[in-house]
Amino acid sequence: MSSQAREGACAFAWRNYLLLHSGISENDDRRSALYSYISNLRGTGEDDFDLLQIAAVAYLKKLDELHDDECARRAADELLAERLEASSSQQDR
Repeated sequence: MSSQAREGACAFAWRNYLLLHSGISENDDRRSALYSYISNLRGTGEDDFDLLQIAAVAYLKKLDELHDDECARRAADELLAERLEASSSQQDR
């Protein structure tokens, strides 16, 4: 995964998160958790900027809902897997 794609996806998700949560500090722990999650996607070989954005937004949403990093990672991973499957199905047509 390119560093630029990773940074861009995280920046997009974090900017939108701050717009929705006005009381959150720019340097909140969730930001570093987001970067850690997206960085760990490197092992999947995923480098699609759009899918990285979806994963980043899903991770932050699930982190708020579940209040648990591991569960948020799993939920975002499941969404990403669904999107990858749908994407490959469309390419097979």
